[in-house]
Amino acid sequence: MKTIGLLGGMSWESTAEYYRLLNELTRERLGGLHSARCVLYSVDFAEIERLQVEGRWEEAGEVLAHAARALESAGADMLLICTNTMHKVAGQVAAAVTVPLLHLADTTADAVRARGLRRIGLLGTAFTMEQDFYRGRLESHGLDVLVPDAAGRSTVHRVIYEELCLGIVQEESRQAFMAVIRDLVAAGAEGIVLGCTEIELLIGPEHSPVPVFPTTRLHAEAAVTRALADARSSTAG
Repeated sequence: MKTIGLLGGMSWESTAEYYRLLNELTRERLGGLHSARCVLYSVDFAEIERLQVEGRWEEAGEVLAHAARALESAGADMLLICTNTMHKVAGQVAAAVTVPLLHLADTTADAVRARGLRRIGLLGTAFTMEQDFYRGRLESHGLDVLVPDAAGRSTVHRVIYEELCLGIVQEESRQAFMAVIRDLVAAGAEGIVLGCTEIELLIGPEHSPVPVFPTTRLHAEAAVTRALADARSSTAG
């Protein structure tokens, strides 16, 4: 199995999910005591969050680029940025290394299209919902992307940073998210992209009247598939 490099810590709550999923998926596919070959660089999210709020994205990108170079030096054969929001600097990170970066929005779009859907609702941080770096990437795959209204976006963003990133899961917040989802479905959404890795701590398929697309799981599945396929190709070669 090829080695998966994880750019994590944003937040560590969701990075722990990545680690769990990568190992569970590897065991499911290989059996026995198999686990994922991976290396992790976990940043201090407080520093990244401050740069986000201040709009200092290039500096944040350099932090992740430094981490990416460290992962490559540690033997990573591919990289995952374990957060949707920081895909805003995906190009900067990819340019810092020679190994491939598996883009989270691409793996999500592939899953949506595989279900035969085109119009999706997007939940995430305000940066992810309101800026083009993520929505535009999904739209480049032929998808029509809807986002909540201003009040809905504010609720989702607040819950992510003030609760989920701190490991707090509240039923009241789950009900608020479900109301936002219902509004998106009423507006024509055929599926809901959980476009923040922490949202999967709060929302599952049972909380939505239409299919949900859990980006953390989809990213992890794509990474394991790639790592195993690349390993087989190397062996065959």
